[in-house]
Amino acid sequence: MRINTARWVATAALFLTVGWSGKCFAGSGVVGETKDESTAVTSATPSAPAVAGIVPRSMEQVDVQMDTAEGDAGGNARSEAAEPTSKRPGQHRSSKVGIGVKVSTLGAGIEAALPVFAKVNLRGGLNIFQYDRTFTQDGIHYTGQLHFRSGEAHFDWYPFGGFHVSPGVMFYNGNQLTANASVPGGQNFTLSGTTYKSDPAMPVGGTGKLDFVKVSPTIMLGVGNLIPQSGRHYSFLFEVGGAYQGSARVGLNFTGNVCDPTTGLACISVNDPTVQANVQAQQQKIRNDINPYRFFPVVSLGVGFNF
Repeated sequence: MRINTARWVATAALFLTVGWSGKCFAGSGVVGETKDESTAVTSATPSAPAVAGIVPRSMEQVDVQMDTAEGDAGGNARSEAAEPTSKRPGQHRSSKVGIGVKVSTLGAGIEAALPVFAKVNLRGGLNIFQYDRTFTQDGIHYTGQLHFRSGEAHFDWYPFGGFHVSPGVMFYNGNQLTANASVPGGQNFTLSGTTYKSDPAMPVGGTGKLDFVKVSPTIMLGVGNLIPQSGRHYSFLFEVGGAYQGSARVGLNFTGNVCDPTTGLACISVNDPTVQANVQAQQQKIRNDINPYRFFPVVSLGVGFNF
């Protein structure tokens, strides 16, 4: 009996001891240490859904930004390629070549211009004209042909609007007067103030020519532009000025005989030195008559087109 009672007391004491120890361990935190570490690891390590939510979102943002940049660049490029470049305010001279036709004291002409600077054109042209006329001077009958053939180049400067100042050069001056001369037999005529009679047996005949040096400086003033700054494709042109062609060159060549006008006798050849001296004087007289045209006046009116 005492033994059974001792065993029961020992068992109860052991149970109380073990139970009390567990409570003590739990209170001290030793038993919950594993649970705390697991919770800390779980908190420090992001879950798979969280990681998947962050990483794809970041990559998507990069792709969107790259697509946006490429779209902008491509859109701009497509816009520039699709839409023609428009003129900026004040932009002009879209044309590159201007062509004009005109009528002037140099004849009928055609010309072309190229833009060099903002207010400067380089212009060149050709002129042509022909006129036949019969006239008599100092008793000598002339059948004349007036030939106008010229080529010109100008440096057109536009200080304001369509007004221009144009120094230049007539690089080819083919303007000339040629004539066939004749004096019917028995008719009087004059060479440099000396009167002769054309020999009825060998009447006086010959040729004459008047021309100028081939290259002449020019200066022109006018309004109108073959390449308008407004961008129009047509223009009206007016110019006034002249070409300095110097003194005329005159040549007279006679054949036949001349006689004393009072008697009709004592006929001599026109090649006689005394007659030739009068021929030279007659040439100088004609040269003096033409002298005012050393500066040949030019007035021009025309229309231009450009493209």
